[in-house]
Amino acid sequence: MNYFLTYTVYVLIISVLMGLSTWKLFKKLGYNPLFAFVPFYNYFIILKETKHPKWWALLSYLPIVGPIMMSVFHIYLMKKFGKGLVQHQLLTVFLPFIYMATVNYSKDAEVEDENDLYLTDEEKIEKKKDTFMGSITFAVVFATIIHVFFTQPFGIPTGSMERTLLVGDFLFVNKWSYGYRMPMRPVAIPFLQGTTLDTGEKGNPKDDMKSYVDAVKLPYQRIFQFSKPQRNDIVVFNYPRDSVHTSLDRADPYVKRLVAVAGDTFEMRNGRLFVNGKPETVLGDQEVQHRYLVTTGSQLDIPSLYNVYGFLPVQEKELDGGKYLYAFQGLTDKVAADIKKLPQVIEAKEDIIEAGVSDIAYFPKKDNQGRILGDELGNVLFSSKIDTTNTIFPINKKWNQDQYGPLKIPKKGDVVTINAETLPEYQWIIKNYEYNTLENKNGKIFINGQETNQYTIQQDYYMMVGDNRDASLDARFFGFVPEENIVGKPMFTWMSIQGAFADSGSSYQAPWKVRWERMFKATNTGEANKTSYWWIAAIILGLFFGWESIMKLVNKKKKEDE
Repeated sequence: MNYFLTYTVYVLIISVLMGLSTWKLFKKLGYNPLFAFVPFYNYFIILKETKHPKWWALLSYLPIVGPIMMSVFHIYLMKKFGKGLVQHQLLTVFLPFIYMATVNYSKDAEVEDENDLYLTDEEKIEKKKDTFMGSITFAVVFATIIHVFFTQPFGIPTGSMERTLLVGDFLFVNKWSYGYRMPMRPVAIPFLQGTTLDTGEKGNPKDDMKSYVDAVKLPYQRIFQFSKPQRNDIVVFNYPRDSVHTSLDRADPYVKRLVAVAGDTFEMRNGRLFVNGKPETVLGDQEVQHRYLVTTGSQLDIPSLYNVYGFLPVQEKELDGGKYLYAFQGLTDKVAADIKKLPQVIEAKEDIIEAGVSDIAYFPKKDNQGRILGDELGNVLFSSKIDTTNTIFPINKKWNQDQYGPLKIPKKGDVVTINAETLPEYQWIIKNYEYNTLENKNGKIFINGQETNQYTIQQDYYMMVGDNRDASLDARFFGFVPEENIVGKPMFTWMSIQGAFADSGSSYQAPWKVRWERMFKATNTGEANKTSYWWIAAIILGLFFGWESIMKLVNKKKKEDE
């Protein structure tokens, strides 16, 4: 069903519930009882009668924001009829239409008009508290509107985009870059992505409480899409193979570089990226980097290297004879050349996986308590079950992260051949991304119950790869990213803290410090030297925190002039 038609049905259901639970109260307020059933106008009347800004009624049915505002409006109505105690407010929030119906159909429900002249000191204190809570609520609502409809904050927890985006960078993402994707779960806790607290098994989000109501769902819809994602854009998208959330807009957000668009051919040769047979275009804010293995005669002073080159994720292993092996996650050619010159270094070579070696990962064996099992030497024991999240895509190809493809990126309207060889490449598209039934019966392919050897692609797909190619879990492992999953483009870095996130893949951690030089700089320009927008941030913060003082001065001046 169409997004807006589905949403209209939800609005009508809520309006009917509202009318059935409040029509008598509207009558006692002096209005036609049928007005209680009219969307928006019913809340307009409540705001008018309770002396609140009437334009707030426009917020009553917005996704995510609407449920908050409705709860506030319901509380206003209940207070109008003398139900202002804490227990009344809790019942109004958690059982709105049930509790309001009990008040509506009770015989003693009467309008209680407040007159400040007759309020007790205790009632005046309570009124001030209500005013304060109202200000807090409106601030939350305002922030929610910005978060849901315009821009969303996003942190960089891993090094897959080093040196373009650093671990500990905090970005604002423009949700309108490629058209606005409408919220698909309209009843949700603001500011939370998918789950609330880690209440179940530690580190396993599948048994954690969700931050949204999954029963109230809406289909995918993107509006005002005036441009498509372009090659080399840095893009924020929802992880396509999420097994925790049924709603794609609640899946974990990832950020990568879009290296190949729909219709392109993607390839990796000896760790170098090629698109349509040509070497990738390296932009000014990118630095080509590769994994290096460095053997030394003695231990390196890694912290001192950090002082010169910044954080370099590295795994350190002591060898026999006092030697050490260092696996540097990603070194630029210049840094690699400098490290080779260190007196302790015996050998330094780029770590490239050979052609024909397939990257297939297996789940570790666990005991009944969920603990990972190992042998007598401490090595992890693995099961025969394949970990598809960390296995090369598609699973039947003898490819790896350095020797990959060529792979053609599906485009809307493409007619692709479906057989045993191509099924691993397209099964996620057919079944999970485009919502068809898919069966393989004795080598025969059935889509939506019909035997076939072809399928027509219904949307565009993209290849998202990290700039730090040898330390990135990206489309080479989880496959094509559907257009539906795209959130937008990062606008600028508003905060950057080195050491904000621990790197589990490094023997050394970055020292904590604020990277002032990165703050309020654009992130998607492709330029090496990005302009700082400190002055804009200062103006916005000044207006935000000083607006009330400014208005007080203006009003004081008006009174003096009068």
